Amino acid sequence: MATLSFQGYTLYWWTSLVRERRIHGDPLVEYWNDLKSVLRKRHIPLYYERELMDKLQRLRQESMCVEEYRQQMKPLLLRAGLREEERISIARFLSGLNMEVRDKDELLLYMDLEDLVQLCIRVEQQLKRKHTSKSYDSHSYRKKDQGQGILGAAPSKPKVDKGKTIEKQPPKASMQEKTSSIKCFNCLRR
Repeated sequence: MATLSFQGYTLYWWTSLVRERRIHGDPLVEYWNDLKSVLRKRHIPLYYERELMDKLQRLRQESMCVEEYRQQMKPLLLRAGLREEERISIARFLSGLNMEVRDKDELLLYMDLEDLVQLCIRVEQQLKRKHTSKSYDSHSYRKKDQGQGILGAAPSKPKVDKGKTIEKQPPKASMQEKTSSIKCFNCLRR
């Protein structure tokens, strides 16, 4: 039935294949699996499976997110026709992950590949949150020994605030002496 939809070159190829099989006494193609194998022999190069396996072996997460990495791995496994045990698929998946994600996932429990993928996605999101908060902290505060205050501004001079005047004095040993220099704005007492 599938052969009825062949058109153009494919139809010409199919009719010549059927004719050759009749001439040589080979059995006709009656089943879907036979048709698939004949089509593969004719239209897929010999090196195709080897290239698929190489791509699968070299597949790494790198700059992709975990979900994109998984989505690239799925079709490669299907096209290569691999039917491997789940533990082997899990090992293959883990080997391509970035080290940060892989290290955290080794400590977590999972039942199957889908559980592992979901855990990896959560770990990746957690790592992104940590990286964004670290980058915010490192960019917003400068080191004080560079002669700058918060946000890179120069240190401010003593301020006169509502009700209180703060005078700059050299550091003293006792806490009482430090607070004794503060004057009240309303009554001008210490």
